[in-house]
Amino acid sequence: MRLLTNLRRAVIALVLVGVAFTSQSCDFLDVVPDNVSTMDHAFELRNEAEKYLFTLYSYLPRNGDTQYNMGFLGGDELWIPYKTSIDNVFSFEIARGNQRVGDSYYNSWVGNYDGGGPGDNYQLFDGIRHCNIFLENIRDENQVPDLDDLERERWIGEAEFLKAYFHFQLMRMYGPIPLIKDDLPVDASEEQVQRPRQPVDEVVDYIVELLDSAAQKLPNRISDRNTELGRITSSIALGVKAKVLLTAASPLFNGNEGYPASFATDDGTPLINPTFEVEKWEAAAAAADSAIQVAEANGHELFEFEETAFDLSDTTITKLSIRQAVSERWNPEVIWGLSNSTTWDLQRNAMVPLDPEHNHNNARKIFSAPIKIARMFYSENGVPMDEDKTLTYSRDNESELRTADASESYNIEEGFETARLNFDREYRFYANLGFDGSTFYKYDSPSNSDENTWVIRAKFGDYSGSSHSFHNNVTGYYIKKLVDWNQTTSSSGVSYKEYAWPQLRLADLYLMYAEAMNEAYGPSAEVYEYLDRIRARAGLDGVVESWKNYSVNPDKPNTQEGLREIIQRERMVELSFEGKRFWDLRRWKRAADELNNPITGWNVKGQNAVSYYQKTTVYQQTFVAPRDYLWPIDQTTMIRNPALIQNPGW
Repeated sequence: MRLLTNLRRAVIALVLVGVAFTSQSCDFLDVVPDNVSTMDHAFELRNEAEKYLFTLYSYLPRNGDTQYNMGFLGGDELWIPYKTSIDNVFSFEIARGNQRVGDSYYNSWVGNYDGGGPGDNYQLFDGIRHCNIFLENIRDENQVPDLDDLERERWIGEAEFLKAYFHFQLMRMYGPIPLIKDDLPVDASEEQVQRPRQPVDEVVDYIVELLDSAAQKLPNRISDRNTELGRITSSIALGVKAKVLLTAASPLFNGNEGYPASFATDDGTPLINPTFEVEKWEAAAAAADSAIQVAEANGHELFEFEETAFDLSDTTITKLSIRQAVSERWNPEVIWGLSNSTTWDLQRNAMVPLDPEHNHNNARKIFSAPIKIARMFYSENGVPMDEDKTLTYSRDNESELRTADASESYNIEEGFETARLNFDREYRFYANLGFDGSTFYKYDSPSNSDENTWVIRAKFGDYSGSSHSFHNNVTGYYIKKLVDWNQTTSSSGVSYKEYAWPQLRLADLYLMYAEAMNEAYGPSAEVYEYLDRIRARAGLDGVVESWKNYSVNPDKPNTQEGLREIIQRERMVELSFEGKRFWDLRRWKRAADELNNPITGWNVKGQNAVSYYQKTTVYQQTFVAPRDYLWPIDQTTMIRNPALIQNPGW
């Protein structure tokens, strides 16, 4: 193993890349190269030690970047034109079934993301090594003599959290991993270096131990918002703990009988426990409950868009509450914003040209949602479209043409003819997705209101359509959710208001708690309460009321299995296009069902309604189970460390 066999190679003459916290308009953590002297001087004074601390932060993944967040394009939620607008998005190769054991994509074991040389943000073992070096030195009170005790304690907590998080990232990808608890000495033996993989249950226990320790040392909130936004708080540590335990309790790692008996340690202990333990769900529920209580006590709440000087309808205000929960800078719903990962390019890839004068290079519109993702959103009554007993809807008629009337004008231009699938939908459908004939309200609305605002024209040859040489939407569904409403576009240029990527929102915690409580104890008023909080923000009635009044399956929320289906769908709707579905389908063991279906869209080459609203197959996905649930360990690493066992199927 390249990293493990050289854990202390850099000790003698280590040059660190420091990072500094800067305000830069939205107070995010900006990674700035700053050469630090050798290890001999790194812990002599506070300033140098702080640079080392910020180096640890630089190993956090840049999940607001299309190329680095494997969840964006590694599954089935978003599709892009292949090798045109963006080259070398290696997660898209995973979505297309091209992952490989030799030079694997996003090879976090070695530290590259493209199957080639070292790459940014995926050198997780290297990040763990630096955490160990930092902790070893900062815990020594003879080091950094000008550091006061309170700050030393906080720094230890930050390093413990980052060390835990890097382990979790590796576990989520590879399953069982070696635990790197301490830094190895320069003269470490081959046996010390060649560490075997340890069972997932042991990995989880160690990660949770680190997070518990970190949470006790970290501040409850960031007091200096000008310079420290993005640094770790106790709310973040507890929220990540809930995420870790939820992952560990899920079917992929809890009672998974799909792996061979040989996938075990030398003494025969299964690396993934085949015995289901409900106690894991109970622990996840307790952790999520604690995380929610601490987050709310420190001012976190679901985001609600405040009225502006513009004359906006209640419909538009609700949609902006939904959209801006992600893109409003440092809004109170964001528990953890990745300050080293901002979103200018992400917004450019999502944004739609809304006028013939708008430059397609500045509004590339290439993020495309498949039709199955458009179907996923609820009806206006808060139940699945094919369950809503008040609607005349089916898969057979969803492409039939209907004309929007005045009552629908805040979502679809009045008089516009579009597909049946686009009518009678919940607010999150219209807030998150754009389509041919849909409105797209933002700050520079030509009417200064949401009446007579921007409208997407998506047929071939239209200003939003897929006639550009490179920048094309391939399904006919555009992603509005990721674009801050302050965005402005004109013939002379474009402006995107960047925001730190929201790695953890309060809505995510609510959904984690509801899921874990249902799995541990079954349906309850408490489960409904946390689901209904999110639904209320989206303008929907509660779960029980919606299914009772509108669904052909009115008793669905009253059973554990039925409520499980509701919770999972609610999660995929609320957290859509945030890179969460990729991981959720894996931990639920649903990826084999979902990722062996075709990616379909409308015929974006159609020039009129009849030819445009024809379903076309964009790509036929393949997912091989159980192989594709876990990453392969690259062949070179397997040769260098004979103590390792390869993941099944690779």
